[in-house]
Amino acid sequence: MPHDAHHHDHDHDHHDHQGHSHAPKDFGPSFAVGVGLNTGFVLIEGLVGLGSHSLALLADAGHNLSDVMALLIAWGAAVMARRPPSARRTYGLRKGTILASLGNAVLLLIAVGVIASESARRLLEPTTIATLPVMITAGIGVVINTATALMFLRGQEDLNVRSAFLHMATDAAVSLAVVAGAGVMMLTGGFVWLDPALSLIIAGVIVLGTWSLLRDSADLALDAVPKSIDVAAVHAWLAGRPGVTSVHDLHIWAMSTTETALTVHLTRPENTDPDTFLHDACDGLAHRFHIGHCTLQIETGDATLCRLSPAETV
Repeated sequence: MPHDAHHHDHDHDHHDHQGHSHAPKDFGPSFAVGVGLNTGFVLIEGLVGLGSHSLALLADAGHNLSDVMALLIAWGAAVMARRPPSARRTYGLRKGTILASLGNAVLLLIAVGVIASESARRLLEPTTIATLPVMITAGIGVVINTATALMFLRGQEDLNVRSAFLHMATDAAVSLAVVAGAGVMMLTGGFVWLDPALSLIIAGVIVLGTWSLLRDSADLALDAVPKSIDVAAVHAWLAGRPGVTSVHDLHIWAMSTTETALTVHLTRPENTDPDTFLHDACDGLAHRFHIGHCTLQIETGDATLCRLSPAETV
């Protein structure tokens, strides 16, 4: 099985599977502000919830606490992604961003389960609450969570950042529902069932929003092709390169939530310009498909002699 050349494209400045820079954007300040604001708010919300006998506020404080943990996980993963490769971890710790987004999706679904369980209990056992302090505290939560979510709005192409955004945005929605429910109860003097009913509706909305994050994160964790990559188009483009007679053993996977890698065997009998061909092919993959880390193996003989040529072989 001839394999006279292979090439790693290290020009990553603008090559990732979403078309953004190889180096992940630095959301460190956003994570720091988000963690600080939300930790302070969890303490305030918990104290007010205890003082006003509001199970809704206490449940929301627990939900917010899970989101502080989620922010810390996402922040830690973003830091890991910037660490250089080592002799043991030759790709660095970039995969940590995928594991973090997957973990955050699971955390969010667990939080939804807690909210739904508490809401169902309160529908069966309505509780009278001190509505004014609940409204004020939840209103502060809307402002803090919305402000935190907006800090992550510009990084939606990164699943890790998207998971942090979803956590904060759903928190803002939950707090808004608490404000609305407390307001109606204050105005009517009743409707104590409204607060848990709204919480159940919001839990359903959160599940719908989180499901795609969970699915996408699981796909990347299992080395699926990123959704933005058309494998057939990549295969056809490689097959159309000068002198290429066959393409096999093509693999495309996510190195992180923002970076994509590719390996492939190309049969090219007349391989008279190997370096030029490899550089041009990798530049094309980077610019056309945003695949920044490419390894191409060139074979000049019969493609069927390669033990990895059958499509079912991995």
